[in-house]
Amino acid sequence: MTTPPTQRGLATLSHRGLLDWQRLVAWLRDDGTISIQEAERLIARCAQGESEQHPIIRLGRLGPERAADHKVMDAESLVAWLAQRAGLTYLRIDPLKVDVSKVAEAFTADYARRHKVLPVGMTSSEIVVATCEPFAQDWIVEVERQTRRQVRLVLCNPQDIARYTTEFYALAHSVRTAQKNGSQTRVSFEQLVELGKSNKQLDANDQSVVMVVDWLWQYAFDMRASDIHLEPRREQCVIRFRIDGVLHPVYQLPISVMLAMTSRIKILARMDVIERRRPQDGRIKTRDAKGNEIEMRLSTLPTAFGEKMVMRIFDPENTVKDLSALGFAPHDAARWENLLARPHGIILVTGPTGSGKTTTLYSTLKRVATEEINVSTVEDPIEMIEPSFNQTQVQPQLDFSFAQGVRALMRQDPDVIMVGEIRDLETAEMAVQAALTGHLVFSTLHTNDAPSAMTRLIELGIPPYLINATLLGVLAQRLVRTLCTNCSVPDPEASRDQLAAAVKPWVLNGDYRPYKAVGCVECRMSGFRGRLGLYELMVVSDPLRELVNERPHIESLRRQAVADGMQPLRLAGALHVAAGRTVLEEVLSATPSLDIDRR
Repeated sequence: MTTPPTQRGLATLSHRGLLDWQRLVAWLRDDGTISIQEAERLIARCAQGESEQHPIIRLGRLGPERAADHKVMDAESLVAWLAQRAGLTYLRIDPLKVDVSKVAEAFTADYARRHKVLPVGMTSSEIVVATCEPFAQDWIVEVERQTRRQVRLVLCNPQDIARYTTEFYALAHSVRTAQKNGSQTRVSFEQLVELGKSNKQLDANDQSVVMVVDWLWQYAFDMRASDIHLEPRREQCVIRFRIDGVLHPVYQLPISVMLAMTSRIKILARMDVIERRRPQDGRIKTRDAKGNEIEMRLSTLPTAFGEKMVMRIFDPENTVKDLSALGFAPHDAARWENLLARPHGIILVTGPTGSGKTTTLYSTLKRVATEEINVSTVEDPIEMIEPSFNQTQVQPQLDFSFAQGVRALMRQDPDVIMVGEIRDLETAEMAVQAALTGHLVFSTLHTNDAPSAMTRLIELGIPPYLINATLLGVLAQRLVRTLCTNCSVPDPEASRDQLAAAVKPWVLNGDYRPYKAVGCVECRMSGFRGRLGLYELMVVSDPLRELVNERPHIESLRRQAVADGMQPLRLAGALHVAAGRTVLEEVLSATPSLDIDRR
């Protein structure tokens, strides 16, 4: 079953055995990748002493200068160059795409470390093995005989192979151990409840489950996940991460292991471990690998196949940002600052779930929460604990609603009040009352755009004259994925006419530098990394107030808001497309169409 060397792409070089730095420097020089002078510099530096580092890593630290463009080559660039020279596929390992339980069965961790190889994929006929020693092939015959599959080599960074060898095999071992001791694990978690009450150390037998949970959290933090989903299915349980607004499958677990993981997490969150028939909420504080404090909000829900858990991750670095980091254009940032300077009134933030309203509100409140200002919030639930706020949790089971929370806050001498959401007439009336009595009130609504907030308040039952007396402005927003700066490239095929048609009747002036998504491991081959906000800020002016009556015409409101300086969401997105930050498809899918008559 052994594949001929020519089919492995190794025929271009006659070398066999381990790599060394002298040979790599000679190949770089012979290819013309580096100059003769640069080769002499590398030889002189490497000859100064011995090193146990892999030669690719050693040369990468010295930073060879490429002859063609004088750019410095790091270890990753050297791996890509060597892969091309050896006729192999270059790969950056993406843990999200590796079925750890399957590839870990190919051979042992000791075998992987000894030969500096790592299985990263497996089918019924093929096993894909990552290596950093492309010319050391003695192990291939043995692996093909043991697995009864054909080996296909890919070339990877030695540091990635070392890192993921440890992570993959440790995770697979923990899952296997937890699965094998499934019944014992459940008994141990029942004991943990009692141990937790007495503050005793946990039983060492539960370390396999503890390790899986810890790995899950740290992995989610590394992947910049905003949510972790633990989802029970009929035969297996699925772990998924939401990254940049998109869910990615991460791992599949046996049901017994998922039960143990869920129980441990519930214990840490001080939730009822036994109760699985009704939804529960909880909160956990932990730290990432760098020591930064991370807060997670937990929610459980009974489903057809068991208890589902979602963990919302709140990173303080990402939750509180300045206006430029949020994505505000200078035009809207100045108008938003003017609204915050007002002594009283209502400011609303609108948009669908997951559009970034919480981040905008927390970042805004953080700016106004000084020692002289009392900022109080009523939330359901409290998204993230912020020491500079006085935060209150809505508790429906105690008949403590948003409206009752605002009523109670009015007796707490507040300067600024934030109401998590205006859902009903009673809450809207309390917000209006707070604004009329000299408080600055922030809240959220679910509407498609900024002008629709006025009609929504009227639909709830707020008289138009009270809206005119209290409403200062409405900020509608959306989130779109931003292009990965590591791999995005200019898009010569992008049409300015296509972008102009999307924002018609507006005219886009200025520079036009569109980029397109390519995909790399840094962005999990999606071409996108991170998100930015699109904003539509409507400031309530006197001409706009004259249009607010019992049955306002939404088109008239939009037209006047635009005349007052409002830029629609789609136009804000188009400007980011023209600047090369995102692509038109992202903007079109996230924003309502432009049907505003500008006459």
